[in-house]
Order: sequence, then structure tokens, then C-alpha cells
Amino acid sequence: MQHFTELKVWQRSHVLVLNLYRLTSRFPADERFGLTSQLRRAAASVPTNIAEGAKRQGKQDYARFLNIAQGSLAETEYLVMLSRDLGYLAPEKAEEPLSEVSEIAGMLHALRRKVEGSSS
Repeated sequence: MQHFTELKVWQRSHVLVLNLYRLTSRFPADERFGLTSQLRRAAASVPTNIAEGAKRQGKQDYARFLNIAQGSLAETEYLVMLSRDLGYLAPEKAEEPLSEVSEIAGMLHALRRKVEGSSS
């Protein structure tokens, strides 16, 4: 199995985290321990779970961590939408991360199906 840093889905999700950290640095100060923190943690959970799952012994365990990453990605998507709707992110600034979330979701789904298929 390849190292997690060689996985395109990990690379893309890592870049998403970096971009969201930059975007949330402009959020209101009173959101530092609220929406800013929650969005950053949800986004960071995606590549974190991909990395952790890749080091698990069994394919079933790996697939479970990929599923957790999928859940964190859905949470990230909602929190970006919420940030946009609250006016913390301009609609045009929210478009790129939302588009990236959608593409990463497809990649995660495909990887999980591949991992699940290889466990039989």
C-alpha cells in the first residue's frame, strides 16, 4: 500500500484544509472558539482520517476511517455553507471550497469502494 501522502485524495484534502485556515483567519474574532474552530477541525479531520486509516492493518478498518473522513467532509461542506450564509464568506469565496469538497467526496467514495472491494 502506498504512503498516504501519495494519495491524490489526501493531497487535495490537505490543500483544502490550508485554504480554509486562510479563509477563516478573516472570520470575526468572537467566532474564534465557535465556527472558526469547528470548521477547521472538521476540515482537518478529513486528511487526518485518510492518513490514520491508511496505516491500519485491515481493509475493513481502513474503509471505516475513510467513512469517518466522508462524514467530516460533509460537516465541512455544511460549515462552509453556514459561513457563507452568515456573511463571513463572500459567495464567490465559498464557491471554490464547496466545489473542492464535491470533488474530494467523489474521490473518497471511489477509494472507499476500492478498499472495500479488495477486502474480499
